[in-house]
Amino acid sequence: MDVVNLRLALRAAASHLCRAIATVPARLAPLPMNRRHFVVSATAGVATLNASTPRVAERLVGWAPGSSAVAIADDEDFWFQVQQAFTVDRNNINLNNGSVAPSPRSVQRAQVDYLTMTNMSPSYYVDEMLYPGFEVVRRRLATRFGCDPEEIAITRNTTEALEAVQFGLALERGDEILTTTQDYPSMVTTWRQRERRDGVVLRFISFPSPPPSVDDLVSRVERAITPRTKVIHVSHVYYTTGQVFPVRRICQMARAKGIEVVVDGGHSFAQFPFTRDELDCDYFGTSLHKWLSAPVGTGFLYVRKAKIPRVWSLFASPPEMADNIRKFEGIGTFPVHIRNPITEAVDFWEAIGPERKAARLRLLRRRWVNAVRDLPRVKILTPDDDAQSCALGAMSLDGVTGPQLTDWLMAKHRVHVRPREVPNEFSAIRVTPNVYTTLEEVDVFARAIVHAATRGIA
Repeated sequence: MDVVNLRLALRAAASHLCRAIATVPARLAPLPMNRRHFVVSATAGVATLNASTPRVAERLVGWAPGSSAVAIADDEDFWFQVQQAFTVDRNNINLNNGSVAPSPRSVQRAQVDYLTMTNMSPSYYVDEMLYPGFEVVRRRLATRFGCDPEEIAITRNTTEALEAVQFGLALERGDEILTTTQDYPSMVTTWRQRERRDGVVLRFISFPSPPPSVDDLVSRVERAITPRTKVIHVSHVYYTTGQVFPVRRICQMARAKGIEVVVDGGHSFAQFPFTRDELDCDYFGTSLHKWLSAPVGTGFLYVRKAKIPRVWSLFASPPEMADNIRKFEGIGTFPVHIRNPITEAVDFWEAIGPERKAARLRLLRRRWVNAVRDLPRVKILTPDDDAQSCALGAMSLDGVTGPQLTDWLMAKHRVHVRPREVPNEFSAIRVTPNVYTTLEEVDVFARAIVHAATRGIA
């Protein structure tokens, strides 16, 4: 048997074993509470990542010590092992990980375990065991974001995190908020409600996709500022095209003018590595069920410590909590068991390696983009520059709307993407692979676009 066929045989054996393990009832296969189980191997193709080896993924590249993240990005042996950590349906090609991403097995199993704990003795186990675990989650997130744990509030999603700031900032009638035509609809709706309720004024900035330069983006924001501007609301990564915005420059420019900047980080945290200091922001909200692959319904809000007392909590909190970040967590009863597994999701991310993950995601995006960018009628809306993009990419097809192309891709090719439309600007599809996405799946999508661009979708 030659090397290629041997490798294929090993992969097939590993895949069958993974599926077999996944079907073993929990009562027959008790597992420890802290687990990072995904099948890995450098020789026989099968091994288990567990709590005692949080960085086993790094061992997978032991035959190439010191290799850069870019060098690992196209190592299919390494990424095959990562792919086996997930339970995705390979009969559908999911290229919409930007909305909600699946969790790896380790996170899924931890979530089930914590749900079981919750139901064993709810009032005792929740108060004495699960709630204290939130502080571990808080510390792990703060470490990765590069801030004090006392500046991180655990929330259910980006919307909840950002609305705490949007509704909590003190604004007066006539005060202006600047945002863009591509910011998230829920956040625009929030500012619109403050317009109706408080008489503030929401103003919009547009920018081309892709933009001519980062300087152009900063300039557009700066030119829109007036003496009445009190808040600038921007996204770190735009949900429409994946455009990475120059948040640090905008925050520093606005701070010098006494303007608050609210950063929507729903699509950036855990997609590529960065820290709070690299953004130099005061407010940042994100969802953890996107790029961290944490349980659905988890997120966090960052507020710089000095700013906490100035922001009213979204739900009522007592005066003694005015300077406590936990005032933003007081939402009443919620599914407690979904927060503790966030630690497992952080472990999984760290095992892969944030830099390696980002390099892989860029490789996947570039693979399909390079295959279709020169086709007739195709326009790529996402810049290729690493500083301006990572996993998310968007494209439009002249004569076909985003929703039409989305429906055709699913009906004819079982490829799931998301339409993205900005009135008077573009109608496109957003394509978002993840670490479990295979090269073959990306190629199926690219071939479908070749067909659509050259032969139509009728």
